[in-house]
Amino acid sequence: MKPDILIDDYIYALPDERIARYPEAVRDRSKLLYYNKGDLASYRFTELPNLLPDNTLLVFNNTRVIPARMLFSKPSGAAIEIFCLEPVAPASYEQCFGATGSCVWKCTVGNLKRWKEPAVLQKKVAGEHTLTAEIAGKYEDYLHIKFSWTGGLPFTQVLEAGGLIPIPPYLKRETDAQDAVRYQTVYARHKGSVAAPTAGLHFTDNMLNELNYNKKIKLSEVTLHVGAGTFRPVKTATIGAHVMHSEPFSVSRQMLEQLQQHTGPVVAVGTTSARTLESLYYLGVQCLEGGKPEQVTQWEPYGDTKEYIPRQALAALIQYLDDCQLHTLYAATQILLAPPCRFKIVNGLVTNFHQPQSTLLLLIAAFVGNDWRRIYDYALTRDFRFLSYGDASLLWP
Repeated sequence: MKPDILIDDYIYALPDERIARYPEAVRDRSKLLYYNKGDLASYRFTELPNLLPDNTLLVFNNTRVIPARMLFSKPSGAAIEIFCLEPVAPASYEQCFGATGSCVWKCTVGNLKRWKEPAVLQKKVAGEHTLTAEIAGKYEDYLHIKFSWTGGLPFTQVLEAGGLIPIPPYLKRETDAQDAVRYQTVYARHKGSVAAPTAGLHFTDNMLNELNYNKKIKLSEVTLHVGAGTFRPVKTATIGAHVMHSEPFSVSRQMLEQLQQHTGPVVAVGTTSARTLESLYYLGVQCLEGGKPEQVTQWEPYGDTKEYIPRQALAALIQYLDDCQLHTLYAATQILLAPPCRFKIVNGLVTNFHQPQSTLLLLIAAFVGNDWRRIYDYALTRDFRFLSYGDASLLWP
């Protein structure tokens, strides 16, 4: 059953000057809003370790943003922007990044009407190597672009040399040099995202060490590659008509076992970590009901299905991996967490402040209930900075 939600009920006034165009000079010097059972308070992000209970499991998304914006110039001077969304051939990120001559990506193209002649675009990358782009297929909302290049470089080096980090469009500026560092988390490892898991941008190596060694806090990681759909506003009148984007993720067996055995609160760092953790429950349910854990659909949390203990669902996933002799679970999620969805695994959430009428704001509303308005009013009246480079919050339901 789809939730009957009017997206106009999730509007708030966000003044343009409250959108953080650039990051704070120091990552962990941002503000931190604290919400717990109706109580609100302001802190600095450096105080986060003291606000987490002992025996908290803090879960991070260790994806790495790729320089997915490729700019080409036609002989006429017209600029064509190719935005790489996800690999098509080879289909896996690892194989595609390692390709040394050609690959095909699902892309969007800016100024497409000007790309008629020549049919092949070229640019120089990494010195004298030639990168070629040509249309391999057209679809309703995207194209397949075949990239070819000389010199035998792996495609990951081609991207690094010829691409730009795709900062969010609402920043209304061009990518600059600091974005290559500051639009990545300090723990980013696995390449594949076209948007950062921005709640993690506040963490420093020193804070991670403090969390790991100075308090009884456990740290763990998942990998979800964030897609361009994270910027897509809900344009339908009701959320039931909105089509959620799908994103690939992976979780190690070791992490599943740690999560299954954990007895304290589980705190997701960012909405992407939260979506991954909640998806694990529904994948486990699929196993318990005789299926394979491959994909979570957007309406799965609202189906008329039997309720299971989260520990059971996680144990079923671990058993599935053992039966298949796998060390890592690879799946995809389209999950939409909106009221009246109840969270199964996540007990706390570290997150930034999100756009009006967005699925991310709906996730916050599902987590804290109607108090989302009090939280956002509090942040707006106390000069908190909003969106990707903005301030953070620690939320408890």
